[in-house]
Amino acid sequence: MDEILHTESLSQPKNPRTTEKHEIIFENVSFSYAEQEVDALSRVSFSAEENQITAIVGPSGGGKSTIAHLIPRFFDVTEGSIRIGGVDIRHMNTNYLMEKVSFVFQDVFLFKQSIMENIRMGNQNATNEQVIAAAKAAQCQEFIEKLHNKYDTIIGTKGIHLSGGEQQRIAIARAIVKNAPIIILDEATAFSDPENEHLIQSAFKKLMHGKTVVMIAHRLSTIRSANKIVVIDKGHLIEQGTHDKLLAKEGKYFTMWNMYVKMLDWKINRKGGETNA
Repeated sequence: MDEILHTESLSQPKNPRTTEKHEIIFENVSFSYAEQEVDALSRVSFSAEENQITAIVGPSGGGKSTIAHLIPRFFDVTEGSIRIGGVDIRHMNTNYLMEKVSFVFQDVFLFKQSIMENIRMGNQNATNEQVIAAAKAAQCQEFIEKLHNKYDTIIGTKGIHLSGGEQQRIAIARAIVKNAPIIILDEATAFSDPENEHLIQSAFKKLMHGKTVVMIAHRLSTIRSANKIVVIDKGHLIEQGTHDKLLAKEGKYFTMWNMYVKMLDWKINRKGGETNA
């Protein structure tokens, strides 16, 4: 606790800048966590364009989530720069930057408050009608209507438990009601069952419309239609391009895709043995 309380705060600009543009540019970004000797990212450069989906993929521990955490400036880069709309994020006021970005991570935290207030955390000025509209867009309405107190239900009270997929949809509703121009999705469907994942993907379509989207995913089928796919491995950018172009290169993504397809095709036969479909 003492270590956390004595952690130095990130510096704030004396003359903060703003921007009306929302493309994200990583330029020669390197970053290392204090406890690690090897850089989590090493001279990574790519852009995420406005109104487009940029997917970040790669092996576990390769640096994907680090990219997600650096965009809202949870940490400062060691070298290089991250710019939004041409402005270095270190030159933006932290509160202003946080207004620009919404994020949905795989680990969702809900407070012991009503569902209405949990969603309203995305925008404290949202009306009840706006919260309900966001919940409907996030595919929450069906399970909320089944609760005794509906939107006034207090999460975490006796007998009130939401599944992982339902909690993720609440988090998506928060992001929808916030309506920030930049969306970061970090393995947001990692622990969803197939039914919940289908509903979450439907909610994502509402959330991502007209936004700058950075999506970190390990289920490669969810990012086939991304405008750009960036492949990160051991902190390095290995390759980038569309799904079809990366397959044509027969590089790292090609290998990952083939392994993913084989995994999906694998089945257990009725006799209990293993077979490949």
